[in-house]
Amino acid sequence: METTGGWGVALSVGPVSGSAPDRPPAEPGVTRRRTRLSEIVAPESFDGAGCARELRAVADMRAQLDAYELAVVARLADLRPDLWDLTADDPGVRAEGWTPTRTYAGVTEFFVDEVALVLGISRTRADTLANTALVLTGQLRSTWEALADGRIDTPRAQALVAVLGWQAPGHVDTDVVLTVEREALAWALAGESAYRLRDRTAALLLEVDAAAADRRRVQAQRNADVQVRRGTDGMAQLICDMTGPVAAACRDAVDTYARMWKSDGDTRPIGQLRALVAADLILRPWDTSRESVTAHLTVLAPLPSLLGHPAGDACHGGHPATDGPPTTGTVDDPRVAAGGGAAEVPDACGTADGQPITAAHLRELLTQLDALCPGGLQPPSGGSLSIDLTDPTTGRLRATLTREELRRAATRGCTGHPDPPPRRGRRRLQERSCDGIGHDDRETATGHRPARRPADHLVFLRRAR
Repeated sequence: METTGGWGVALSVGPVSGSAPDRPPAEPGVTRRRTRLSEIVAPESFDGAGCARELRAVADMRAQLDAYELAVVARLADLRPDLWDLTADDPGVRAEGWTPTRTYAGVTEFFVDEVALVLGISRTRADTLANTALVLTGQLRSTWEALADGRIDTPRAQALVAVLGWQAPGHVDTDVVLTVEREALAWALAGESAYRLRDRTAALLLEVDAAAADRRRVQAQRNADVQVRRGTDGMAQLICDMTGPVAAACRDAVDTYARMWKSDGDTRPIGQLRALVAADLILRPWDTSRESVTAHLTVLAPLPSLLGHPAGDACHGGHPATDGPPTTGTVDDPRVAAGGGAAEVPDACGTADGQPITAAHLRELLTQLDALCPGGLQPPSGGSLSIDLTDPTTGRLRATLTREELRRAATRGCTGHPDPPPRRGRRRLQERSCDGIGHDDRETATGHRPARRPADHLVFLRRAR
């Protein structure tokens, strides 16, 4: 965009070639890359007015590109019908009520997975993108046109989608939705914030059709779920969707119990006490009258990170101590630099349910589970232990086995191509493998582990009889 006094950025289209032109190999020390916009239009040359002008131009282009992306996603949905999806009479069809993710009428159930794979994003984000695209291009066309023209931004468009999406037909009359959209779009064009726009639109829909609020609340309760959001420093958030009054009551109960602990002399921060109270109320460790519930925790640990207990010490789980050299590195260890005497082997990083944790935190976690002791990894009290062997380069699952099976395999050595396991033991092996790490293609592309993995997505261990 050429302006008086300099150059700026603009959005344009151009011809698309079928394949990239052949170029001779780059010379040594030369790196080929795209020319950066900041190298063509230097932001250092702008004054205050110039910066404001460019920011408005970027916001306008971002809105146009977002609208174009939504149109492309909607077109991809048209190209992916549900002709080959399983029907309700077919075995293996998805059971209703087990997954909160919405499905789109006439579109294959794998459409969201394809969008996530193409864009390299999570399935949740791909589902949000697909939902926004189908609502704006099909139901709220005026909102999409305003976004494509750069008159509103994406957060304001998403605010209208959150309130008016999938209301018509079925919940609210189509004319009512269009009337509310017209009024809400005027607020958005006037500069109303996204959060305020969402609240005002919901209030207006309630005024026009009061019965819609009850229908939307029932649908929202059906979509409620409990999720874990990973944090940093070994922490995570437990998020529960519930009605407003129930959420307020839960928060008040947790705060009340935490303040009782505080008044009894507990010196820990009140926020930490609230978190501990919430965990105790859910897990109820003192209640032995209920049927016990066992959680499955997947711990991925490099073996060097498990070293740390000196020989001769008993573990917290009561497993007997064993004699042997300490597990810290010495000069005989090839990982320790020569000439320095005894030295510690650097700890490797592990993961717990996919969240990175330090080696010390990993050993503390396993100790709390009564699983780490001088004699090696043992099944926790009241639990079980399975070991997943993965490729160190690709992370692909190679085998799932118990500690005893691992010991026998290490003693026997490689047998080339052992015979397949007997039929009576294969089912137990499959059940263990289904709880393993897996190598699902969606996990590789999006970085998120599927909640359940089909058996054909796993590599099973072959044992000799």
